[in-house]
Amino acid sequence: MPSISPVRALGEELLSFLLAACCAGCQQPETLLCADCLDELRPRPVSVRTPAGLAVRAALPFESVAARCIRRLKDDGETLLARPLGRALAVTLHEAHAEADGMLTVPVPTSRSSFRRRGYRVPELLLRRAGAPATRLLSVARAGADQRDLDATQRAHNVHGRMRSVGSGLGQPVVLVDDIVTTGSTLDEAARALDAAGFRVVTAVTLAATPRHSERTVNTWGTRSK
Repeated sequence: MPSISPVRALGEELLSFLLAACCAGCQQPETLLCADCLDELRPRPVSVRTPAGLAVRAALPFESVAARCIRRLKDDGETLLARPLGRALAVTLHEAHAEADGMLTVPVPTSRSSFRRRGYRVPELLLRRAGAPATRLLSVARAGADQRDLDATQRAHNVHGRMRSVGSGLGQPVVLVDDIVTTGSTLDEAARALDAAGFRVVTAVTLAATPRHSERTVNTWGTRSK
């Protein structure tokens, strides 16, 4: 029996995957993302501020097609979706880098349990697909509860003191990057850890902003007030 070449075997596996797939946005069969849903992932920037006043710009509101695609990426392991989502992030990230020369792009760290479950760090994967270098300056110092069922006050308490910087800076500017901003407490904790190490967090960029934030967005893009 003739052997199948590795390239052909890989091609057949990919074809089988696509035939079994359905669009992450609308469930259309035999495609990972249809043309109409791909069009829905064009950046629609949302500007918000965290409780501590850090300016955040999200590439998309966390709703409809964008929300379904992000859930598939985070919960179902559909890493191919990181490419179109990364393109949306890239546009917003480019705008953020205009805020200061020589800014480091620092992803918010992923908990050990989330990394073990997924096998990848979502913010760093999105940055790679956005074509942006990630400077890993933050680590998780202690575990915390799952944030999804917590209110704003509980989230802030849950993340306080959870991160630490693994480097030190002399006022070097930083843009923080995460996948979703909800209350902003995680970004504030990341900024606190970096500020304590001597870095200057200028702004933050996320792929999406949840409705509770996107409902109150209007031209709030700017530098954090202390």
